Amino acid sequence: MSAIYDALANAVLASDGAMGTMLQERGLTDGGAPELWNVEKPEEIEAVLEAYAAAGAKFITTNTFGATHGRLELHGLADRVIELNQAGAAIARKVADRHPGCFVMGDIGPSGDLMDPMGTLTPESAKELFSEQIRGLVAGGVDAILIETMSDLAEVEAAVEAAKAVAPGLPIIATMSFDTNLRTMMGVKPAMAVTHLSSIGVRIIGANCGRGTDEMRQIAQQMVDARPEGIFIITQSNSGLPKLVGDTFMYEGTPDEMAIYAAEMKAMGVNIVGSCCGSTPAHTQAIAAAIA
Repeated sequence: MSAIYDALANAVLASDGAMGTMLQERGLTDGGAPELWNVEKPEEIEAVLEAYAAAGAKFITTNTFGATHGRLELHGLADRVIELNQAGAAIARKVADRHPGCFVMGDIGPSGDLMDPMGTLTPESAKELFSEQIRGLVAGGVDAILIETMSDLAEVEAAVEAAKAVAPGLPIIATMSFDTNLRTMMGVKPAMAVTHLSSIGVRIIGANCGRGTDEMRQIAQQMVDARPEGIFIITQSNSGLPKLVGDTFMYEGTPDEMAIYAAEMKAMGVNIVGSCCGSTPAHTQAIAAAIA
């Protein structure tokens, strides 16, 4: 039995919030590869993760969302997949080790390509892409593999297969983004995600990103209702919706609103409550306090 499953069987836990918006505040430009900071500005990544862990996050996420071959290729970094993933995992590991009961999720985002027949990605090529990334994450010391912000079940499945092959025994967490009329862009409904992903051995399943806490409440209810025995649910809502203020997008959700959402998630039976785009350690602190 994994320590993560044991911990979730005993308590509702908080996970961290946004990385991208936090790094933009620290000077990352829109065109830059956030993952490069794992080796060029590791102290900045460590500071963000430390702030989340100190705020009460029991799950912190590696800065590796776009660290697959194809996405790094856009920045001329395709030959550094293992290095950047391992460095990102090592930073998070260092932070988690300072906070008892804190786990590191090795972050895998969508590859950026569509699956065959709409795109060029096959189950085999997708599995290879994700396997390379997971090798780096495992070398850096992650506690679980997080497959997040997905819209296509076939792509999630390829990542799950890669995780099972490269890191057998590590817990797999899979979240999809239901931002199109409570479906993913590819038409997957929340209940379908839970039913399908649990059938292929994923035990922590949920939703992230999306269109704010109001929709996340509906999504979470559908997931909780569809959950088989032994499956844990995770929700990581955006901090409201972005509004254009001057020339920058600001997310309108406050920490107080996140606290209300977190308490509702706990009452509904959700096991891990976190946040996504636009959130900060202040939001995490509000969530952790609300579910304590």
